Amino acid sequence: MVEYDLHHHGDREVGDGLVDLAVNVRLPAPPPWLRAELAAALDDLAAYPDAAPATEAVARRHGRAPEDVLVTAGAAEAFTLLASALKPRHAAVVHPQFTEPEAALRAAGHDVHRVVLSEVDGYRLDPAAVPSDTDLVFVGNPTNPTSVLHPASTLRSLACPGRVLVVDEAFLDAIPGEVESLAGERIPGVVVLRSLTKTWGLAGLRAGYVLGEPSLISRLRAVQPPWSVSTLAGVATVACCRPAALEEAEKLAVAAEADREYLVSRLIEAGIAVLGDPRGPFVLIRVAGGADVRLRLREAGYAVRRGGTFPGLGPDHLRLAVRDRATTDAFLEILRRVR
Repeated sequence: MVEYDLHHHGDREVGDGLVDLAVNVRLPAPPPWLRAELAAALDDLAAYPDAAPATEAVARRHGRAPEDVLVTAGAAEAFTLLASALKPRHAAVVHPQFTEPEAALRAAGHDVHRVVLSEVDGYRLDPAAVPSDTDLVFVGNPTNPTSVLHPASTLRSLACPGRVLVVDEAFLDAIPGEVESLAGERIPGVVVLRSLTKTWGLAGLRAGYVLGEPSLISRLRAVQPPWSVSTLAGVATVACCRPAALEEAEKLAVAAEADREYLVSRLIEAGIAVLGDPRGPFVLIRVAGGADVRLRLREAGYAVRRGGTFPGLGPDHLRLAVRDRATTDAFLEILRRVR
């Protein structure tokens, strides 16, 4: 099996003075109203955190019961909890996708079967590609780094008795209308992961949650470290689940979609291969000599995410975070020079 650096992430690409197109966090900082709520909670830090209010807020937000919810220290904690709590005989990860699920499984001693989707097929998921005997399957929706949004019907077809299907929806709130989400459904064996860090500029705070059947949630809670969700993460979760915050998130998603469409159109005009059908706040491209292009971009002041650390991709693949149009125009001017 080809070795990949499964722990390499976009934040490693960023450096002082570089324009950041490598990290998929939309806002440079939390919005003022959220910062004010976090600041107001500082006086509560002497007490141990209580995740109950956040759990109830998430349940209301998705129309689920509180026992369907586990609040976590970012969605990434959930991968470790799943790898620790479950004992799969045959685990599979659909690639290319975020590499922490496979890293967590391997760290827990589990073998992993890679279901590698094809660029030729636009990285679309064919349920038949997942072996029928797999009892634990991870898939992203929309998938990082391909930005492909799989139909909810396709994902539902992967759920079957004896299998746990984990759908990573960390970027789903960046899709207008949150179409194709399974978060509001209690489907036997299906676990949905969500993150608050991407939309709200909270990567340093670690705020996320898991949705699933109570029996599965109980198994994850049993292996979660005590007080892993900080007081501030709990406050942020409650705040970001309120109706006003959801309305603001929808507006941000609509703006991100428009910015992505602009980026894609400009890339195509420049003769650059845009892969798949991008629906998330990032785009996967392929350029000849991509490894050298990435380094030349750094020298010119721009950080982009290398693709060669994702199973199924290589050094010619680069992932670009969606930014505003002025940043896109300036970046493409440089990209034309360094290709």
